[in-house]
Amino acid sequence: MLTLLKGLSRGGAESLALLGARHRDRERFDHSLAYVHPAHGELVDEVGAEGVPVSCLGGGRLWDVRWMWRLRQAMRSVDVVHTHSPVPSVAARITSRTLPLGERPKLVTTEHNVWDSHHRFTRFAEKVTFGMDDAHLAVSDAVRRSLPPARRSQVEVLVQGVDLPAVRSAADRERVRRDLGVADHQVLVGTVANLRRQKGYPDLLRAAATVIGAVPAARFVAIGQGPQEDEIAALHRSLGLGERFALLGYRADAVRLMSGFDIFCMASHHEGLPVALMEALALGLPVVVTSAGGNAELVTDGDEGRLVEPGRPDDLAGALVALATDDTARKAHAQRSHDRGDTLSILDSVRRHEALYRELTGRRDG
Repeated sequence: MLTLLKGLSRGGAESLALLGARHRDRERFDHSLAYVHPAHGELVDEVGAEGVPVSCLGGGRLWDVRWMWRLRQAMRSVDVVHTHSPVPSVAARITSRTLPLGERPKLVTTEHNVWDSHHRFTRFAEKVTFGMDDAHLAVSDAVRRSLPPARRSQVEVLVQGVDLPAVRSAADRERVRRDLGVADHQVLVGTVANLRRQKGYPDLLRAAATVIGAVPAARFVAIGQGPQEDEIAALHRSLGLGERFALLGYRADAVRLMSGFDIFCMASHHEGLPVALMEALALGLPVVVTSAGGNAELVTDGDEGRLVEPGRPDDLAGALVALATDDTARKAHAQRSHDRGDTLSILDSVRRHEALYRELTGRRDG
């Protein structure tokens, strides 16, 4: 089977593809991976280390037909093509129709983001070609419900997950806090998210300014990179956050660093099902996140932490102040987060995907 992605950068869908490659049934499935954009290949070596052949199909533009020709060649030798991004999904559907009927692979698409987050032209192309899929999945019910009404009944929700043993074994709380210069009495609030508009970083920074003014022991750290880096750095300076809010950029050891947090926070305006939030739950971190998209399917307000409405930094700040000043509440939320994390194993997701592939191709176990 072939996994097809827009790129192999360190985003949620790409990280899940890496986990799928790592935990696949190697006896039953020959797995390969292709991606379109050559500038986004940070995970190539890691996927390759799992024994999965990786190829870059593209030039600089997603709609360059030359990469679709290369995709056609790749599709001729596989039984299933599983796409994880709208433009490659459309390309795979169209390309499959250029193959002889007996050579067409089964097509599976996973929707990782809510419908309105896509470009208008992308939504149109998706609508026109949607019916060519053999199976259509969504990472959360929020994503499924965001789709056009005529499509929702044809989409199955398949929650992904994280590598629980790997996440939990990466924990190194005392060393992380020592390296970050965080004292035992201080409360470290952290986030892991790309610096993109959908992640709501301006709301988070404004909330942090309020929290820092109200809670002297509060510290903040943000891990991630992206196109808003300059804008966020400028806002950070204008708010006078200084060393109380560290912008660390991209870190390969993000999960290890998360283990030093006292509270995990996300200010997203829309989400599919964020991997970083699942990792935070796996680590047993109390969370304060917006109710955007799949966040509200992972977190119940008052159990694992607090949910607030997106785009309301004052509410976000209020929830953070309340949790930062209540050790007892943080401990209770931490236990519930750990329990919720127990339900989010990537192994369950991988086996369900493989069962779907076998069903589509008519293969049986044994």
